[in-house]
Amino acid sequence: MRILVVGSGAREHALVWALSRSPDYSSARPARERIFCAPGNAGTDSLVRNIAVDPLDGEAVVRACMELGIGMVVVGPEGPLAAGIVDDLEAAGIRSFGPRRAAAALESSKAFARSFAERYSIPCARTEVFSDPTTFRRFLDEMRGQRLVLKKSGLASGKGVIESDDYDELRLFGETVLESDTLLAEEYLIGRELSVFALCDLSDRLVLPACADHKKAGNGDSGPNTGGMGAICPVPLAEGSVMARIERDIVDPTFRGMDREGLNYRGILFFGIILTSQGPKLLEYNVRFGDPETQSLIPLLDSNFLELCAGTASGRLCSLRPSFSNRVACGVVVAAPGYPGSYPKGLAVDLAEIDAGADAGVPDLGSGPHGVESLLFHASTARDPDGRLRTGGGRCFTAVGIGSTWPEARDSAYSTARAVRFEGAWYRHDIGAAFYAT
Repeated sequence: MRILVVGSGAREHALVWALSRSPDYSSARPARERIFCAPGNAGTDSLVRNIAVDPLDGEAVVRACMELGIGMVVVGPEGPLAAGIVDDLEAAGIRSFGPRRAAAALESSKAFARSFAERYSIPCARTEVFSDPTTFRRFLDEMRGQRLVLKKSGLASGKGVIESDDYDELRLFGETVLESDTLLAEEYLIGRELSVFALCDLSDRLVLPACADHKKAGNGDSGPNTGGMGAICPVPLAEGSVMARIERDIVDPTFRGMDREGLNYRGILFFGIILTSQGPKLLEYNVRFGDPETQSLIPLLDSNFLELCAGTASGRLCSLRPSFSNRVACGVVVAAPGYPGSYPKGLAVDLAEIDAGADAGVPDLGSGPHGVESLLFHASTARDPDGRLRTGGGRCFTAVGIGSTWPEARDSAYSTARAVRFEGAWYRHDIGAAFYAT
């Protein structure tokens, strides 16, 4: 079967990497001839064939699938899902891993998602929804001095949110959002955050090991929100009773609600969870694999990833029981200077130290002592006409370390992150530290 992965980030590089390692793509039938990425990046190009197609152009994606004989499409980012790419593909008879536009509203409209959660009594923060600045300012006057969370209802790449008790800062953010979108104002919740993913194929669901994303730009969870500066998997505090309660109070009622409303969800659903003193509460839904969580979760999968995707897309999830390694993964995002604000693109990248240990550009850097591994996933990178690797986004790489212990995984990830060199490159230095503190 020929597969197309849609997207250009480190998440898509990780998905391509996992698919290419499937036994179905042996050396006799190489992955490059049967897996494609649109538009991909320099990392995916080392594994499979990139095609120059805009992921937001559903018709162009369908045409490319027809021309290439694609049997299944795995959609990475939220934008194409919100634009209805799965609707277009299914209309053309092409299997897809991802939800249709109606179900994608769980991410593309936070107002819809919060209303959905309230209808099915899913615990979440107290929320007010605003569509005009006058009503919002009146609310803000009443809440003056209290710490609030303001969110843009539509897609914002993880950056359309602010937490503050500063009246002027909140007012400016809210009024700016209301110029083009709906605004949500939520109570500020205190607790540890988890990323929980569940595969779903209309009739069955399968909850995967929890991850922990690190959204803030600075060490100690300081600074502005980002699309994610790193992730760990598994998470020590996400064990038996905690996960059982998350499934009972949040995951199960969500899927019951989707069934009742006919959302026909097929793909992976992300639950952003915060563990409060009152129990787990829902922060948000995402309708795709997380980035950077995927880069730490997928390398721990011991099962055939292609089989998992195909089974989900074709309604055979009930026959699959994937297994995961008992090792630990730590992913560290290496970002461009200025991110998450404005940042330069096209910076020359030096991976000489990494390339020296890699096998023909494959991101798996091999096993060291005690089974410690390192991987490097690209995000929106490209080669210039001279073959020089260049950056193309704000989050440029995810360095992943995998070990039998947390210190092994952490040290491996940071060793790889230090070897990624371009002007102004930076990363957080405390990914996972709060979860593994002794």
